[in-house]
Amino acid sequence: MPAGQFAGLRDPMATVFFRQGRWPMTLEEVLDGLTAAGELTAQSVYLISEAGQIPPDEAPGLRRDFRFAISRAAPGRDPDLLVSSDPGSVFLQVAAWDPVARVFNYYMRISPAWIWTGDSWSSLAPESRGKGCFDSHVNGSVVMKELKQPWSNWQSMSATIQLAPDDPLRDNPLYRQVIGAERLELTVKGLVSRWTTARLSAVVADGMVAHPDHLLRQLFTSTTVNLASTSTQSATVTSGGRDLPLPLGFWLNADALLNDLGLPVGMETVPTAPASLYADSLTAFGFRLEEQVSAFSQPGDTFFAFVVPEPAYEDNDVVRQSVKQGLVPARFAACALMVDFTNPVFSPVRAHLMRYVPTAPVPASTWCDDIASAVVATARTLPADSPEAEFARNWAVPEADWPGVFAQRVDVYLEKVTARIRTASGFDDCVRLTESRRRAFREMRLNEFALTLPTTDIPADAPRLRMNEDGTVGVVTTGGSP
Repeated sequence: MPAGQFAGLRDPMATVFFRQGRWPMTLEEVLDGLTAAGELTAQSVYLISEAGQIPPDEAPGLRRDFRFAISRAAPGRDPDLLVSSDPGSVFLQVAAWDPVARVFNYYMRISPAWIWTGDSWSSLAPESRGKGCFDSHVNGSVVMKELKQPWSNWQSMSATIQLAPDDPLRDNPLYRQVIGAERLELTVKGLVSRWTTARLSAVVADGMVAHPDHLLRQLFTSTTVNLASTSTQSATVTSGGRDLPLPLGFWLNADALLNDLGLPVGMETVPTAPASLYADSLTAFGFRLEEQVSAFSQPGDTFFAFVVPEPAYEDNDVVRQSVKQGLVPARFAACALMVDFTNPVFSPVRAHLMRYVPTAPVPASTWCDDIASAVVATARTLPADSPEAEFARNWAVPEADWPGVFAQRVDVYLEKVTARIRTASGFDDCVRLTESRRRAFREMRLNEFALTLPTTDIPADAPRLRMNEDGTVGVVTTGGSP
């Protein structure tokens, strides 16, 4: 790193350690050094393991892959530093907030050195996007894949990670400080929003939006995802049990459309399926957990039933804050999200519309209207089932009416899927669609651990599937994301 750039680092790792010529090589040295310097002395410790809910005595040779996530903050303040490490400090990674540059700096300890892997802006630069640590921190923010209750794989108020009686982790002082991931959810959401705020303030200046494509790809595409699941333990779902409520984020981008944009939907409950159909699907599709290195295989689903990719909090936060600031009109965001809204992640239909988003700076006052006009003009020359035509129909809904019109479409759709998944064929289609989206997730670098998702007998080369607005499932036919 050039000396001038090095001197400009103002995050806690730089000020406490690196610019002082100090190079802590273990997790303990990092934490003790911060404490000794009187910096960020408020500490919270969290624990995750994808094998954490598998009883140790049932799989004694299974890799447990325990990792700590540790936040450090000034007392009474939000955290400025997140550390990720295994108990033995084999790997050690840090995201540290620089209050001057208003970015996260990302560091990795590769003995005997520390590597600066980039800052938040590096994630958006073409030469580094998707590379290095930005294959997971794809938009420059901190990451917690399982961000909602039940926080699958994390120790939380929903589940306790199981340890063997003689597991050395029991003697680790950090283990005795572990608290529930429900607290980490709030921390991560706050840090994501901190970066979004800083980013938006930097890309909008003098009435112009720089890199409009960088912003709107988080509206039109899935730049990344979170993982959601039911709060029901799969082992407790029996053929005679209660109905299984499936995650709302599987059916549509509920966080953006319902919570942020406020569509007044009338639904009272999320779609639910009979427990018997879920239990039957585990056998019919050969559900199992597999970890090849340990030669581990166990029939059944993940600990919490029905883990699925859903729209990422960080994508939605960019849209949320852009709408709140008046940068993106709520109507424009809603019209975009309602294109292929039944496929909230990995939608090539919605991604197709990115070709109408400029890459050069545009006037902040008209940029969304200009994009909409270009899409609508092209739609006149295309078939009625084109992405352009679907957006044009949404855009044609009067300003005063779009919340009610779109909410009615959502209500009708959810009624149809609820009816479909209460039949054997409908639920089987739902399972196939779920596995199709899981395969797309497995192609991402976020898929780091074999036990994050279940394995099934559905072929890896099965056609990619999509949900239709009438509740049926079909094959993806539209071209992919630009």
